[in-house]
Amino acid sequence: MVDIREMYEEKTEAQIQELEARIQLLEAKAEKAKADAKIAYQKQLLELREQQKEARSKLQELQEAGEDAWEDLKSGVEQALADLNDGISAASSRFQLETE
Repeated sequence: MVDIREMYEEKTEAQIQELEARIQLLEAKAEKAKADAKIAYQKQLLELREQQKEARSKLQELQEAGEDAWEDLKSGVEQALADLNDGISAASSRFQLETE
């Protein structure tokens, strides 16, 4: 039987991969942007990559934690994912508005 922790780790990894795909889509849009907008996009994409690293780092901490500690680390992982998701959503909206 798969335990809750393992399922949580798999779900979190899948979320990070989904968010990675969304960042790659934004990077493709940034490549098509005009020079002024491209600079702003690149800055925002760098921030998203940092947030992604943070989410991966939190997941790694959770994976390496003992059975007693992983539940405590779960909220940090969830917050990092929420921050990354919010950042991607904001960037997506901004990119779309500026390309219309």
